[in-house]
Amino acid sequence: MALPGTIVHRPLGLMHNQGNRMGPFRPGVWDSAVVKALEQLAQQGRIREKAYGKQKIYFADQEQLPAASDAELRGLDGEIAARSAQLQALQQSCRHMEAGECARAAPRAQRQAQILAQQPSGGPPGHGAVVPQCQLAARAVSGAASPELKDLNGSMTTPEMVKEIEALRKDCASYTEKLERIKSATNHVTPEEKEKVCQEQQLYRREWRRRKRMATELLDAILEGYPKSKKQFFEEVGIETDEEHGVVLPAAL
Repeated sequence: MALPGTIVHRPLGLMHNQGNRMGPFRPGVWDSAVVKALEQLAQQGRIREKAYGKQKIYFADQEQLPAASDAELRGLDGEIAARSAQLQALQQSCRHMEAGECARAAPRAQRQAQILAQQPSGGPPGHGAVVPQCQLAARAVSGAASPELKDLNGSMTTPEMVKEIEALRKDCASYTEKLERIKSATNHVTPEEKEKVCQEQQLYRREWRRRKRMATELLDAILEGYPKSKKQFFEEVGIETDEEHGVVLPAAL
């Protein structure tokens, strides 16, 4: 609903409308005028009224608002995407600026803390409170730069990278040799044979799940009236589960 200086499309109560008025709000002065104005607007159909217990909520009639066309909606989506990209760029720029500022301020703050820490304790008034402040500033700057320092400490050194590259080259050569052996083999599986095997495997997996579900439901129904535990029942009947033998359902091909 339209208020002086603002346009609000969310539901508002009486106190919200009074608080959004221009100028100072004096309790007891505007109550009746605001209630009367809102009731008149509701009767005229310019706004809608809904009661929640003793409280009434007023909101704009959305049907009276012009419907946005597809072109306008696409334009708004494009503007949102552009604003989002601009926001991400600004946030990235701010992070770079903060990192650079922290890097420049860290040595200066550490030097100030060292100089003040070396001065005698009988200095000028208030000197005893300056040293902790500088130390706190140095720690704050170091804490701000800690993510970048953590990333650098967690990265590989040059000798480690050389070893890793050599290991990857050996793996690559081994896989290349294996690929050549596979290509030169004569017992290749045709696409039709592979499709047939995959279909059979899917059939067996579905049957496995179906039978296991049926057995589980049957056993649960029996255990509802069984006086002993599930483990004891399995031992007496002689049931062995997949979990006991570490058997899992094979993955689909």
